Amino acid sequence: MDDTRDAIRGRAHGTAPVPLSVLDLVTVGTGGTARESLRTSAALARLAESRGYHRHWVAEHHSMPGVASSSPAVILAHLAAHTSRIRLGSGGVMLPNHAPLAVAEQFGTLEALAPGRIDLGLGRAPGTDGRTAAAMRGTSRPDAEAAEFPRRLAELTRFLDDDFPDGHPYAGVHAVPGPVQGPTGRPPVWLLGSSGYSARLAGELGLPFAYAHHFSPAGTLPALRLYRESFRPSAVLDAPYVLLGVAALAAGDPAEARAQVLTGALAMLRLRTGRPGLVPTPEEAAAYPYSPAEREFVEGRLADVVHGTADEVRAGLDALVARTGADELMLTANAHGGAARLRSYELVADAYGMPEADAPTG
Repeated sequence: MDDTRDAIRGRAHGTAPVPLSVLDLVTVGTGGTARESLRTSAALARLAESRGYHRHWVAEHHSMPGVASSSPAVILAHLAAHTSRIRLGSGGVMLPNHAPLAVAEQFGTLEALAPGRIDLGLGRAPGTDGRTAAAMRGTSRPDAEAAEFPRRLAELTRFLDDDFPDGHPYAGVHAVPGPVQGPTGRPPVWLLGSSGYSARLAGELGLPFAYAHHFSPAGTLPALRLYRESFRPSAVLDAPYVLLGVAALAAGDPAEARAQVLTGALAMLRLRTGRPGLVPTPEEAAAYPYSPAEREFVEGRLADVVHGTADEVRAGLDALVARTGADELMLTANAHGGAARLRSYELVADAYGMPEADAPTG
């Protein structure tokens, strides 16, 4: 399984202390369209590849006007056609929303399209609200699906490996593309989480763990401690591997950076208060009449976003690595427009001296 270990463990470029990667929410801002956001994602994947970012992952969300990443496998096939080297993956597929066989076939197809470049990150949450989760799963009891996560994970793994034992109800059922068609690669499986549940399960199974620090920063250190303490060496990993999702945005000056990340904070405020919408413009976010409670919420969100000039972002990321011992950072740049997001990843790469390579065509 050395190839799998190599696929999981990245290599830092320039002076970055750990490998840097991209988490793409395919955000849609006021005045924009999903089509434009998906074009930005392709441009971002090419940029990330040319500047030495290790991975480009796409998250699964549903019924959110400001997000266009409801179908990670479809988007990843699009990104695979626009890149040739960077690893591509899900950050993640919300497994309770899907039949394990369907996920195995989707990612088997992606592995066939982009051999050796696909990661399968799995989450237990719905990626949406409870009512949408029920509609997504065709059930009035969406929580029951989440409770079955370990069983579904084991089932998915057996479909990927095509190794159901004799006597199992699914023996002889094959995920295609897959091993039944001949020697093939297999996407590494990652567990994602924002609490201790997935941390412990990832440790017990010896899988790499991606923690959503950008979503739940207060729980980061306890979850990582639990993952490392519960880790058991496996055929996949002989030591824990932590990928940390981080909200980070670099701009030309601190004021510009704050104006951009304020748009994401207001979008989250609206989502949390039952008013989801497109990501507002910086002007709209600045003019919004925040109540004291809303201002407190927004300032709390901004405190957890690493933002400022490129050097300030670099210092913040270095401090985060030192504090958490993360093996890899996956940056998500929350901003209204695609240009600001692309510029942020360029500035971070410049700050770390990540060399620029020729981008592939296509």
